[in-house]
Amino acid sequence: MTEHSIRDHVVVFGVDGVRYDTLRAARTPTLDAIEAAGFLAPVRVNDAGPTISGPGWATIATGVLADRHGIYGNDLRGHHLAKYPDFLTRVRQRGGTTYASGCWPQLVTDTLGGPIFLGGGRLPYGEDPPTLPAWHDADQMVADDAAKVLGGDSISAAFVYFGLPDVVAHDQGLTPAYAEAIESSDRRIGQVIAAIENRPGFAAERWTVIAVTDHGHADEGGHGGESEPERTAWIAASGPGVPTRPPARLEQADVHAHVLAALGVAPESALAGRPFA
Repeated sequence: MTEHSIRDHVVVFGVDGVRYDTLRAARTPTLDAIEAAGFLAPVRVNDAGPTISGPGWATIATGVLADRHGIYGNDLRGHHLAKYPDFLTRVRQRGGTTYASGCWPQLVTDTLGGPIFLGGGRLPYGEDPPTLPAWHDADQMVADDAAKVLGGDSISAAFVYFGLPDVVAHDQGLTPAYAEAIESSDRRIGQVIAAIENRPGFAAERWTVIAVTDHGHADEGGHGGESEPERTAWIAASGPGVPTRPPARLEQADVHAHVLAALGVAPESALAGRPFA
């Protein structure tokens, strides 16, 4: 890690399958606060990959597109992640400390060729939740674990994943329950941020906060197609060096690049993304 980055920290919140127009209509005070301090903007899922979670999260994590990381579905086997590691791995390679937690196994375990985050991470629920109530419980367990760790430990970069909105959209379509799932994710992000802000050394630290989704949803729920609602994702960010207006060019791959830039870590390969500023 570089000298200046010792007091710099980044947390990335991944919220699966949050359609942009539904997000804008929902009550999301935490994301609104991030936007007020930085930006929240739509971003098109790059045409190099389908509107599916595997390639979406791989692009966000690695900073390269599907034609390089090699993931085109939720079965990740045959990927090239060793050549294009995720941002947490890059941070650890430079001496930083990292944390990852979520309830979708491919992100943090070896399920179906994972993990996308090569160092693995926590799966608080212990498996892929089998029901909607279980997903509610699993996401809350993720929030509780992340709040505990990020509220106390010295973590350079973190990735915290919530999956409930995507599961509700698949199960019920764009019902009021889908908006409620988005709002519950916003509350859980707020829970983790509150824990960070209550850290004993917070006043001397500089935190970058990023929230991002992997894809949208079709009107009837579901994704993987080419409709604008499916291919429209979004990114929100605030912190040192984050512009207060969205960049003119915005890619999901920019998340990786900005995490490294915020911590003073130079990328080791040519990236499709670039820092927000």
